[in-house]
Amino acid sequence: MNIRPKYLIITADIVIAYLALFSAYAIRFSGNGYDLLWDEGGWRIASYVTLCTFAAYFFELQEVRSFKDPVIIVRRVIAALLVAFVSLSAYYFLFPSQQLGRGLLFLSLFFFGIGLVLLRLIIRRFSGNARFASRVLILGTGEYAEKIANIIPSDVNPHSYVRFVRCGKDESSVSEDKIIGHVDELSDLIYDYRPHKIIVSLTDRRGALPLKDIMHCKLRGVEVLDAATFYEQETGCLLIENVQPSAFIYTHGFRMTNLMRSYKRIFDIIFSVIGLSITLPFFPIVALIIKLDSPGPVFYKQLRVGEREVEFFVYKFRTMGQDAEKETGAVWAQKDDPRVTKVGAFMRKTRIDEIPQLFNVLKGDMSFVGPRPERLAFVERLKLNIPFYSTRHFVKPGVTGWAQVCYPYGASEEDALEKLRYDLFYIKNYSIFLDFKIIMDTVRVVLSGFGGR
Repeated sequence: MNIRPKYLIITADIVIAYLALFSAYAIRFSGNGYDLLWDEGGWRIASYVTLCTFAAYFFELQEVRSFKDPVIIVRRVIAALLVAFVSLSAYYFLFPSQQLGRGLLFLSLFFFGIGLVLLRLIIRRFSGNARFASRVLILGTGEYAEKIANIIPSDVNPHSYVRFVRCGKDESSVSEDKIIGHVDELSDLIYDYRPHKIIVSLTDRRGALPLKDIMHCKLRGVEVLDAATFYEQETGCLLIENVQPSAFIYTHGFRMTNLMRSYKRIFDIIFSVIGLSITLPFFPIVALIIKLDSPGPVFYKQLRVGEREVEFFVYKFRTMGQDAEKETGAVWAQKDDPRVTKVGAFMRKTRIDEIPQLFNVLKGDMSFVGPRPERLAFVERLKLNIPFYSTRHFVKPGVTGWAQVCYPYGASEEDALEKLRYDLFYIKNYSIFLDFKIIMDTVRVVLSGFGGR
């Protein structure tokens, strides 16, 4: 099983948080009274480690590509420590019995920060070593192969490289100086270049591949992947241009059982009730601000396409002027849309306008997490121009989704295609863990402003 480096880093951060707390306790109390940390089943330790690790995750301290600049590492660690301190302080205010003490909290966070910085500087120091280089051979030289090459990180290790192997009559779209030979010479090329990965990137493989040689490569320890699988692993979305319908049928995933739907519905009810309980007291304040900002109703409802392409009314706080589409009809929302009010722009940026959709979730029209619902006028057009677009309607639409946390602002057919890649990835790989990750990433997106509409 290929474990991504970021998951190893997150695991290391958990260990660092644990060691930081115990080191601070040892210094503060001379190594005595460790049993106090384990009171009430060790919740003190669990809450501290969880909130500290989340703070590091929140500032993307698990992304190896961000380790190039030590100044950026230190800045992000300081920001993570501030978030961890605020989060822990709020937690201790709500649950006083779990409190660690101010001195112990400051000392443990200091150790945690040092551990975060040291780990990332060590990774930065050794990630450029030739032993950790990534050597990739791509079988194919067409546009498909070029697309795969463009997503392979090229700036992490100077010893890493990507080379192409010509196959059959495959037309070349890549630089000639990166083509090292023909697939008939694969055994010799493997011996000369010692790749870690071979990526098969051909639109038509019939008769073009020496399967016996590729099998020998795999038995020698070389990882062999098809382009679609590699693209999915690296980007978190699906490469759908060259996908055949059979790939959806025979691949692992794209299977929503009744059990999955049941626990997802339970999850939706619980979180929508909690969300409405927290936000309902603020509805009158938001309503007053909207009314003072511009004339018109507080709420806005609009028909959207839901599960099985059944239309339903979605509810939002109004962010545009009244009758904004009276003359134009249905048009894409744009960045810095002139139809959006001043208060509406802020609500879109912070996603406050989406809060009334919790009623849709409670009602069952929507899920907490899923593809965002579109209007029928857009859906009909997109179904004609984008392959497999209807597939996203086999699950309930969501208040937030994988595309919303992974893809920046966009409102066009090209953006719809890119978002569909992420939506299909979500449907294929659905799990409670993925839902939880999307919710955490949504919090980060809202607070950072990335992707806000």
